[in-house]
Amino acid sequence: MLTEVNPENVRTVGNGTFAYSFDFTGMQSFPNLHDQSAAWNSAQAAAGGDITAAFSAPATIDTATMSNWGWHEMPNPDGFALEDAMTDYQTARGTVSYPDRYAFTPEGKVAEGYEAGAWLHANPHRLDLGRIGLVLRDAVGADPIEDPEQVTSAMQTLDLWSGVANSTITFAGQSVTVETVAATDSDTVAFRITSPLLADGRLAIGFSFPYGSDGFLQTGDWAADSRHTSILRTSEAGRAAITRELDNTRYVVDARFDSGDIREVSPHRFELTTSADAIELTVQFAPDSSGIGRPSLFEEVEASSLSGWREFWELGAAIALSAPDDDRAFELERRVVLSQYLTRVNSSGALPPQETGLVTNSWHGKFHLEMHFWHAAHFAGWGRPELLERSFPWYLSILDVARQTARRQGYPGARWPKQVGPDGRESPSEIGSLLIWQQPHILYMLELAWGAASATHRAQLLDQFTELVEETATFMGAFVEERDGSFHLGPPVMPAQEFYDSRTTEDPTFELAYWWWGLEIAQRWRERWGAARREDWTDVQSRLAMPCVRDGHYQAIATPPYLRRDDHPSLLAALGVMPPTPLIDPGIMSATLQDIMDDWDWGSAFGWDYPVMAMTAGRLGDAELAIDLLTREAVKNRFTAVGHNPQLGSLLPIYLPSNGALLAAISLLATAGKDATPLFPEDWSVNAEGFIPWPN
Repeated sequence: MLTEVNPENVRTVGNGTFAYSFDFTGMQSFPNLHDQSAAWNSAQAAAGGDITAAFSAPATIDTATMSNWGWHEMPNPDGFALEDAMTDYQTARGTVSYPDRYAFTPEGKVAEGYEAGAWLHANPHRLDLGRIGLVLRDAVGADPIEDPEQVTSAMQTLDLWSGVANSTITFAGQSVTVETVAATDSDTVAFRITSPLLADGRLAIGFSFPYGSDGFLQTGDWAADSRHTSILRTSEAGRAAITRELDNTRYVVDARFDSGDIREVSPHRFELTTSADAIELTVQFAPDSSGIGRPSLFEEVEASSLSGWREFWELGAAIALSAPDDDRAFELERRVVLSQYLTRVNSSGALPPQETGLVTNSWHGKFHLEMHFWHAAHFAGWGRPELLERSFPWYLSILDVARQTARRQGYPGARWPKQVGPDGRESPSEIGSLLIWQQPHILYMLELAWGAASATHRAQLLDQFTELVEETATFMGAFVEERDGSFHLGPPVMPAQEFYDSRTTEDPTFELAYWWWGLEIAQRWRERWGAARREDWTDVQSRLAMPCVRDGHYQAIATPPYLRRDDHPSLLAALGVMPPTPLIDPGIMSATLQDIMDDWDWGSAFGWDYPVMAMTAGRLGDAELAIDLLTREAVKNRFTAVGHNPQLGSLLPIYLPSNGALLAAISLLATAGKDATPLFPEDWSVNAEGFIPWPN
């Protein structure tokens, strides 16, 4: 329940492939209140251009309508291709080109010679499919109000069990109530709006549509009216279709309503009015008219939502936490429940999700494959592997692209990219193109799905993903460099802690352990489909370089500066996220965890870092430390009233990897005790059921 108007409190209804996010009215009525780009620019200006200071400013979140199919690409008159953004690197296997040419000047302009990288980085971008909001007027015919302070009261509830939001506001002394719900099985959002203001003409429902934006966080360009079209057609009473066209992107918005008429009021802006005191509206979005289903009533959409959410809550795992003298239990349970809702809405679709999900854009709406694990791996541990598996076929769809990347770099197999859109073409980046810790992710996620699957379904997984496992591990086995009797992860390589020199960095601790574990998963899958273990992979596993240890502590990398004490303490993931491997000594890892706890720049750590550390503590049997880390007070470990985890002010006001990582840590702790019992503080009362143990 919310009773305040706050630009960081955006609610969302959706189904993993489509989502509608809304403000305190239950609709997208006050876009200026949630203008994320304006808030970011204002915070920067107030800080005298200091980006670091702007990072700590209050968060503002856009209200948008997004889907997994809604993408847009701007014209490319220069024909930019990935080859235009390459730089040559000298490696142990000769000269290799990586797409790293993406840079801007201090003034924010594209650096000379980096134009191709800038275009490729920003295109394609996820599109805001359109706003649907209340249009409130002081008098009939007056301009719509834009100031939310003219609303004198507001209350909103979201029923997590049904996925239905109820919002009530007071304007001009009159009440307006809105029920908001999204279908489970289609890209449909529905509203039931009740108010005497409808009949007297001071309240309408507005539809508005933007052009696409190539900005980092913008969901649309609302000032480019001449660059797109929105054509209204009303073929029958109570129905209207708006056909949208933006360059090569086309889609249809189909509206059904039980009373009233819709008309165009300006380019790309339409209003629905009625003489009744109440109106029911359902709006379906689709790439073309063939995707529009039969007319849906509000009750049908509501029933679809209730059925889908009831199945979600009843079939998955559950946990109840209580402690009479420890407020952390209630707060942790609150975060856990809200994170389940948010990840189901945003992170359970057929594509890996972007870090801000289907709520708002970050990195142009593209998704980061190194974050896919944190978004979605928890679904298996919580007994909902089918939600994780929805995105697996996408890896098959870009397998040829990943093979081409490996071949260009002189390797067999498939190398998975970092930041991509649906087509799998990586985005130029001096960091992203050199990351490697996303490579074993698909293997680990498949293994987690296997652990949660029935015998029948395991056979299906083997049949469908054998080639994917083999190609992924083949690259991993070839990527290592043999030297002095050992196999090394050598340059150019960028570890998960992204602030080392990729040209000199060797043998990052986390990645070494992950390399061993990824190859072990591939070996097990070979045995499951009746093949022998590959001897070349066994050789790599047995001779992988041991992680660097100095003064009794693991280091992040094996080359100077060995360990920076900021950003991600990702070396801890080598035991915690990873099960025990021959490369990691638990005693040394315990000392390393304590060393990091004693001395780290916690202001620079990200939201998913705290669950990573909690998983390490859990593997080491320290329940108290695990819970302390999950609930630690830190600038990037705050969860808002609606469950979001803001990171960098309005630049990254939502960070779903944190929600997913929290759920992953809880699922690990739920079975980490003796005989797979929960591992929580002794004075806590814990009731858990349905969790799938992580590999051990």
